[in-house]
Amino acid sequence: MTSLAPSLFAGVVFGLALAAPPGPMNAIIAEESVVRGWVAGFKAGLGAMTADAIFFVLAALGVVAFVERFPTVRAVMVGTGGILMLYFAYGAARDVRSSFQPGSRDGREAETAAESSGSTGFRKAFVLALTNPYQILFWLTIGVGLLKPGTLDVLAETPYVGGELAGTLVVETGSPALVVGFFGGIFLWVTGFPAALVGAERRVDAFAPVVAGVSAVVLAGFGVLFLSQAAGGLL
Repeated sequence: MTSLAPSLFAGVVFGLALAAPPGPMNAIIAEESVVRGWVAGFKAGLGAMTADAIFFVLAALGVVAFVERFPTVRAVMVGTGGILMLYFAYGAARDVRSSFQPGSRDGREAETAAESSGSTGFRKAFVLALTNPYQILFWLTIGVGLLKPGTLDVLAETPYVGGELAGTLVVETGSPALVVGFFGGIFLWVTGFPAALVGAERRVDAFAPVVAGVSAVVLAGFGVLFLSQAAGGLL
């Protein structure tokens, strides 16, 4: 595949495949979406996407490799991410109660709260993404590969099912269209995922507290995992 359109399409597929699997970023997006609305969920997604854009620039400059060469720095970052995830898990658990729809609320007050929480969601996802070892590892390996001329088996890198899809979509790397498509796929996810959650929440009253509870469990699980990895790297 050497033409513009296939590379662009492959990038979109790759971005969607990497953004969609369950994880701490989607837990934050889900919680913000069902508790505070689409705008808050979308801004949380933009926070994670902004971190990816920063990692992309750092990878292009060769700076990201610094983290891998200094295990202690990486362990501290992973530990910080673990602490943040546990803190956000506590916040998600508190949102389980508050996510039940109130009987009535002043429209101006609701709009102000949504704008404030949207800003908070962006910061939460952005800071968490910067300390997420999985995102750092991605940009140290596969992400750097997007910039270098060669080939990439796109679906082989998809979490959980990559082995079964290997060889299905192979594209040439080093193409700007592939990178544009990659971020386009992520943007589609952070736009559509919150919208789907908000739509479901409007149909099922109990949906918001359930999602907030699941988000709390996911974040707590990753928090404990990251802390254990950090302890292993420091000992």
